[in-house]
Amino acid sequence: MTKRLMPLLALPLLFTGCTATFTNLTPTRQVRNADNLYPVEVQFNSRQQSLRWHTIQPFILVGDEALPMRPTPLMKNRWEGLVPVPAAASRVEYRYKFEYDYNDFGARKSDSALSPKYELRILDAK
Repeated sequence: MTKRLMPLLALPLLFTGCTATFTNLTPTRQVRNADNLYPVEVQFNSRQQSLRWHTIQPFILVGDEALPMRPTPLMKNRWEGLVPVPAAASRVEYRYKFEYDYNDFGARKSDSALSPKYELRILDAK
């Protein structure tokens, strides 16, 4: 009996799991600049067919701060933003968070996807 139930128990795994993928397009090292703001860029893809792409609100998470991102001009599924790094710091950790709506059997629901942590190293000019 349990052998017949095993495929049914595994069925929900086919419909769950990570449907979002993040591709960090930011170099891992950048030269220190005068304004202490460093550009980051990410590509976001999802297999979730019910996702409402026009509702996406992307953020860069640095510590407790959520910094807004904007779409990259002329590119699809890419967003960019600026990460502040204090003048005395030589590195910063950040993540991407994408909030969005999706359709769920006629109802509109909200969800979000969180990227892994990334590290940006700031190099002093020689």
